[in-house]
Amino acid sequence: MDMSQVNEYLRHDAVWIVFLNVLLQQAGLPVPAVPTMLLAGSLLVAPGQFATVLAAAVLASVVADWVWYWAGRVFGYRVLAGLCWLSINPASCVSQTESRFVRWGPGSLVIAKFIPGFSTVAPPIAGSLRMALPGFLLAAATGAALWAGLALGAGWLFRNEVQTIIRALDAYTGNALILVAGIAAGWLGWKLAQKYRFRKQSAIPHIMVDELLEAMKAQHPLLLLDLRGHSMVAETGPIPGATVVAHDRLSNAVGNWPKDQPIVTLCACPADAGAILAAISLLKDGYQSVRPLKGGYEAWLVAVKTNQ
Repeated sequence: MDMSQVNEYLRHDAVWIVFLNVLLQQAGLPVPAVPTMLLAGSLLVAPGQFATVLAAAVLASVVADWVWYWAGRVFGYRVLAGLCWLSINPASCVSQTESRFVRWGPGSLVIAKFIPGFSTVAPPIAGSLRMALPGFLLAAATGAALWAGLALGAGWLFRNEVQTIIRALDAYTGNALILVAGIAAGWLGWKLAQKYRFRKQSAIPHIMVDELLEAMKAQHPLLLLDLRGHSMVAETGPIPGATVVAHDRLSNAVGNWPKDQPIVTLCACPADAGAILAAISLLKDGYQSVRPLKGGYEAWLVAVKTNQ
């Protein structure tokens, strides 16, 4: 299919194409919707058309966000953990994103569409934290209207330039495909490089759960940092003796803790990602004994049940 055919399809079915594209993207599939909306905007000729296509984009976005919201509300932190597993880079853990959501409040939903990675995880976080549905829908719709309105408006404002680019792509389809493939390969390579770097970082010494339990019974002071997200702590309860902390509040959590005393970090992330990153950060700050818990919260739960 050449670009002239794409243009023709959008000219006749812009509402449904934009609706489907936005719905699939907000559902989490790697199908970017902004290029489609830019192209659709460049083809709009009447205010009524603009309003209809914008409404379709907003509706699709809100429907997808609503589904993610209820998934978070019903399944809680398990949905967020699943999103962590789907990430190419496990270091970008959802609990870190959740801490931003808690700090910024409902207003974060308005800007979520403009932050890569935040758009998909914000709705289930809102659901897991029991945000009121009317407020959620209002914030989600406002954010979607800003996001889609800017994309469609930019397409209309620069319609001549957009169509010039489309004609150029149509004339040099082969080169355009090579360029797109190159960009995609570069993005994937960058993500895989991040994953490789994280695996190297994961080689730092860990502490086993039995060793941690023994250390907590001993007289020697131990600081246990619980890096799970707020929704998981609220749902499963705090860990006795642990200090709940967000990744960007580590320095506040350790306070005046002596730098030669042991610290253990714990999370519920795949591959202990959050705990490892926190441990590395504290080691860089000069703390001499910082170890992530091997197996994280799941290992802790198993050990506690076994010892009951």
